[in-house]
Amino acid sequence: MTTSTSHPHPHPHSHPHPHSSPAPTPGTGHAPSHHGELLQGVFLDTDGRPRAGLVTLPVDTPGTRADFTPRPGTPPDAVAVVPGGRTKAARAARFAVALCAERTGRPACGGTLRLAGGVPLGLGMGSSTSDVLASVRAVADAYGLRLDAGATARLAVRAERASDPLMLDARPVLFAQREGRVLEVLGAALPPLLVVGCLLGGGAAVDTLGLPAPAATGAELRAYARLREQLRRAVADGDAALLGRVATASARRAQHVLRHQEFEGLVALARRTGAVGVQISHSGSVAGVLHDPAVPGVEARADATRRALDARRISYTRTFTVGGDPNSPRGTASPRDGYSWTPKGCSLH
Repeated sequence: MTTSTSHPHPHPHSHPHPHSSPAPTPGTGHAPSHHGELLQGVFLDTDGRPRAGLVTLPVDTPGTRADFTPRPGTPPDAVAVVPGGRTKAARAARFAVALCAERTGRPACGGTLRLAGGVPLGLGMGSSTSDVLASVRAVADAYGLRLDAGATARLAVRAERASDPLMLDARPVLFAQREGRVLEVLGAALPPLLVVGCLLGGGAAVDTLGLPAPAATGAELRAYARLREQLRRAVADGDAALLGRVATASARRAQHVLRHQEFEGLVALARRTGAVGVQISHSGSVAGVLHDPAVPGVEARADATRRALDARRISYTRTFTVGGDPNSPRGTASPRDGYSWTPKGCSLH
């Protein structure tokens, strides 16, 4: 069954801490990243209007930590960010200060925002949204609030024009990234997947907002509607093979814009190593070869994939699992066998 909602979270209200102090105190926030998209394109909302939307492949690490230290008496727009240059995070913190001050009645003031974490920049892993979300959560924590996902999504879109759905739980959703709202909850969890991650284009950064907007022609809308229906069915049936076909089809459509020279080679090696498909960032260079862990020999297939990537001089990053029962340890993305981000052949930071 298709579930649609105008809010990214079922709880539309913020929740004050039970023991709030009368003045802002130092606050901390955390946010995950993602591993690109399984599907991205243009989709009709419940009113029949075309909306840009995406379904991300979640991953818990790397992530971002933000620490906000209020400076009482300073102008509310005087937010200094460390390291410098994280302008979207600083902007989000200013917006969050205004909202939190209004909701709590406490003075709005500036402060210092410190960001730490290992989300690579410009690869399409949601580094900007991770910064923004962690910053909003740190400011809210300083004001004794826990903002709901809807409020956080609206702040994120204001701060960066388009936002990934990192403020949501691990459920697969079709998310309107330029509006900060869920178009459809696709189900409880993705089918189990083992992902062998890599980088296309040598890991070169991509200017996300500089990419052309996806087309909204009748043919495009029909094509994305078919992929949406197939992904919905893959989630409902726990069908990793169908999900892999959807992700590969979406990735191939994105090549009209991205034009990764290695893409067809990646698809070919995925086929040879018994993978169910490939996924990419539609606004970056990160990619993954998708394997069904329920099929015997998955570890051997993953090893073969890594060797094939090396033979094609495609930079390998790490291997992780995602999907399955959200209440089991395999229900969240995590590195396997000690693999972690590998700087070999490119710079990930």
